[in-house]
Amino acid sequence: MTERVASGSADQRRVDQRSVISALELAAHAPSVHNSQPWRFVLGRTTVHLYADVDRWLPATDADRRDLVLSCGIVLHHMRIALAAAGIRATVHRLPNPDEPDHLAALELWPEPPADADLGLASAIPRRRTDRRRFTDWEIPRGFLDELADAAAGHGALVRHVAEARGRWLLLEAIREAAEAQAADPANRTETALWSGRVADDTGVPAANLLREPGGTSRRFTAGLLEQPEAPEEDGAALLVLGTTSDDRLSQLRAGESASAVLLRATELGLATCPLSQPLEVADTRATIRDAVLGGTLCPQLLLRVGWAPLGSEPPPTPRRPIAQVIERRDG
Repeated sequence: MTERVASGSADQRRVDQRSVISALELAAHAPSVHNSQPWRFVLGRTTVHLYADVDRWLPATDADRRDLVLSCGIVLHHMRIALAAAGIRATVHRLPNPDEPDHLAALELWPEPPADADLGLASAIPRRRTDRRRFTDWEIPRGFLDELADAAAGHGALVRHVAEARGRWLLLEAIREAAEAQAADPANRTETALWSGRVADDTGVPAANLLREPGGTSRRFTAGLLEQPEAPEEDGAALLVLGTTSDDRLSQLRAGESASAVLLRATELGLATCPLSQPLEVADTRATIRDAVLGGTLCPQLLLRVGWAPLGSEPPPTPRRPIAQVIERRDG
């Protein structure tokens, strides 16, 4: 790999490597399918390259690698925000090398004072949680939902709030049917068990973040340690479908960036969130959501539960791999 050198003197482009590494460590708090963290960073003097880590691909869950690319899109947006908060602007080149399909982005780095908006989003990164509990039925202000839609649109995707009864029922049925289809697949059951319910590990979904009594709209992971506080029997979350006009690799990457923008803005607004990829991992239910819920107008990429968390202690942060295991340095 040859490092691309942009115009500008070395002095103009000098960035502090420790600041870059600290920003990448913050960005690596991004959510990913089964907390697999399927990414690696290659750090140059004035660049960072994002690669999909195919050794962390989940073939039974994610046969077409959609979740892997989406996860990397989420961490890409986290990278941009964390770098900007550290005073480093990143110019992003997506899918820069056709001969290396796992080379998802090249970021050229430039010193630039942080903006208040970037500082706010960066502060949301360590506070965001994937909350699998039932949410309260408190209404989300219309203005908040509009802000989440705007956050997605700014990064190339659209958000549809599925509020009417039939659309919501169709989504809930798709979630149930996808769960049943995956539960009937021995390979999927084994893979899910291997990546959930862990007690002392830096990957996978730990028991402390999983409900003691799994159910509802959340994926049926191994039973965990998290109690469901008092909440309505029916989940009061708003259901959002994030979609794109195309379904190629670039669209999936941009969908991940949009999902990150929505999750972080929701966190800033005090909302709880939970990404739902399961109904889009099964071809039949993905088609139902595309055709019956979205009317064939968008390619669904991710579902998001958004709402007000129940009272009580929030789920703990999920563990992350040491940053030294994720970064590779290159001088050239």
